[in-house]
Amino acid sequence: MISNREAKKRAKEPWDVRLTHNPPHDVRYYQLCAVGGILSCGITHTSITPIDVTKCKMPIYPTYVGMFSGMRLIAQEEGALALMKGWAPTAIGYSLLGLGRFGLYEIFKDIYSNIAGKDRYETYKGGIYLAASASAEFFADILLCPWEMVKIKMQISEHGTYPTTFGAAMAETGKINGFPFGSLVPLWTRQIPYTMAKFYFFERIVELFYLKVFTHPRKSYSRSTQLGITFASGYAAGVICAIVSQPADNLVSQMGKPSNQGKSFAAIAREQGVYGLFFNGLGPRVLMIGTLTGFQWWIYDTWKTAMGMGTSGGH
Repeated sequence: MISNREAKKRAKEPWDVRLTHNPPHDVRYYQLCAVGGILSCGITHTSITPIDVTKCKMPIYPTYVGMFSGMRLIAQEEGALALMKGWAPTAIGYSLLGLGRFGLYEIFKDIYSNIAGKDRYETYKGGIYLAASASAEFFADILLCPWEMVKIKMQISEHGTYPTTFGAAMAETGKINGFPFGSLVPLWTRQIPYTMAKFYFFERIVELFYLKVFTHPRKSYSRSTQLGITFASGYAAGVICAIVSQPADNLVSQMGKPSNQGKSFAAIAREQGVYGLFFNGLGPRVLMIGTLTGFQWWIYDTWKTAMGMGTSGGH
């Protein structure tokens, strides 16, 4: 807690949004947020590897026409363990992504808030959410890209044409088109709009919950209630994210297809067509990303509350 003497001292200093929070946003705060991001993205993405394997195959192989039937088909053709292909690069890559996405978001949000200044901070809060999330994702995707390329190659290659164990797959990255950063541009195209939607709509939906539904001070509600609001807001934001990033997600998956080796992204996009880019695999992606995003925010805020930092959103 901030003492009265400390509060008076800070009142005389130039406005700094980092000092308006309790606890203040210092180096330790940002470090803990980065750890929360590692847990949030690493755990959730790794846990849904079977869904991810099936989702990645659906736009590429016509025989995979539905999520559950696709899972059964993979298990029948390649064995049940094939549903966990790529779990290791997923765990590594998305843990690094979470570190950058959540940790840097908090930093950039405070930087841009201070640039806006005390008098304009509230007015431009929505723009601050968008700018901070885009900036954070730009760097987070650089951390993710090599691992994402390995993951996709392991998941979509025809059975027996590429190693399915992590060590062997890493030893043959020369077979991956454009490795290690060849997918970075489509990854940015997919992930930056996704993350902007994820953070902006999460922040706004949380605001609405506390403005229209739970109208008492946030701290007056139990931890379970606050975390329930976090999950519901995250899920709703995730559905929007899935729709926004669907075309780019299909392009990233198509790039790993052997028949697309050497083709430009524009050529692949033309072959897929507008309908294919927007709707192939959209249903499973909405289900996956909505649930995924809800749990990501829930894990992140569970960590933050355990560390005494309160829940996220709307401030």
